[in-house]
Amino acid sequence: MNILLCGASGFIGRHIDAALRAAGHQVIALSRRSTPALDFTRALSINDWLAHLAGVDAVVNAVGVLRDTRRRPMSAVHDQAPRALFDACAQVGVRRVVHISALGITDNPTLYARSKQAADAHLLALTHAGTLDGAVLRPSIVFGPGGQSSQLFLALARLPVLLLPRAVQTAQVQPVAVGELARAVANLVAQPQRTGLLELGGPQVLTLAGFIASLRQQLGHGPARIATLPDVLTRLSARCGDVVPVAPWCTETLTLLSTDNVTNPATLRELLGCAATPPNE
Repeated sequence: MNILLCGASGFIGRHIDAALRAAGHQVIALSRRSTPALDFTRALSINDWLAHLAGVDAVVNAVGVLRDTRRRPMSAVHDQAPRALFDACAQVGVRRVVHISALGITDNPTLYARSKQAADAHLLALTHAGTLDGAVLRPSIVFGPGGQSSQLFLALARLPVLLLPRAVQTAQVQPVAVGELARAVANLVAQPQRTGLLELGGPQVLTLAGFIASLRQQLGHGPARIATLPDVLTRLSARCGDVVPVAPWCTETLTLLSTDNVTNPATLRELLGCAATPPNE
């Protein structure tokens, strides 16, 4: 299959690109760094996408941002551009669309969640109407080399003393290895009969603090001493993060981390055709 991959230079996109090629597909990799380059903040109409869809059998969208900035607004990257892409697919007859979203965005008040939900809903509506064979993937926290959040968790795992926000100590996640998410996408794209919303979680439920402790053990360190950062300091640190755009920690991140991020692990296992890797491995 000829597959258009949007966001091919990103953390998740790079792994999906490799998995699609390993499965024998031809990949048309689009990103801000590709030739031709594609800026999602400007591809907001159907006409912006038509030329990119010539000869394409399926589309995978893995574009996403962690921070809302003037240069890369979430409303454009997560909502307007994907909706234009989905409408363009419907217009030219590219029926198979796999869209990477995120778990834990339902009823979440953040701009990240609202913008993600808007695109999800649009693709699901087109699928329900019979116009597209769309699948929306909502993975739990995705871990692997090169990810911003992964780098943050590894940095925390190296510290002998941790002062963690209450949400980080209590919120539950099901870490998904980025390579296995990529393999799941490669398997799913060739199954046009499998449509709708698919939630993906790894085989084990952990608190974020437990996940950091697991990483610390894998790095060969003993248990860290953990204390709770007072809520007022947590909110203050998150607001400070709002003005430091290079850091993943901000008020949006705090709100997202305060929500459990868990689901049935069977879906990921079915897509992989085998058991997923637990976080302690």
